[in-house]
Amino acid sequence: QVQLVESGGGSVQAGGSLRLSCAASGFTYSSNYMGWFRQAPGKEREGVAAIRAGGGTTYYADSVKGRFAISQDNTKNTLYLQMNSLKPEDTAMYYCAAVGGYYTYYGALKRYTYDYWGQGTQVTVSS
Repeated sequence: QVQLVESGGGSVQAGGSLRLSCAASGFTYSSNYMGWFRQAPGKEREGVAAIRAGGGTTYYADSVKGRFAISQDNTKNTLYLQMNSLKPEDTAMYYCAAVGGYYTYYGALKRYTYDYWGQGTQVTVSS
């Protein structure tokens, strides 16, 4: 059974940093894409960053380019999101996601590409 468990969220002042982690288990294959999404109250879930297995190609939303960095440690089956220069508008619930063995690709930052989701970790940035 596939399981994704996020950690590392919290409250921080604007300009601060956080590192989110996502521990993955239950995969019998190497997930081709893994990503981070976020959802603020009253807003749609949006893709923040994604990484493709193998070549490690990364994808970022324009709003976080230059501030966030996605990475993965395959030895630990863990996905990371380093978030720097945080802004109040980054406040949201952050979710880890992974594609299944068979998936339809709508885009690396499109939620419908992904089959598996974690429960989320809250990030709150105060001004």
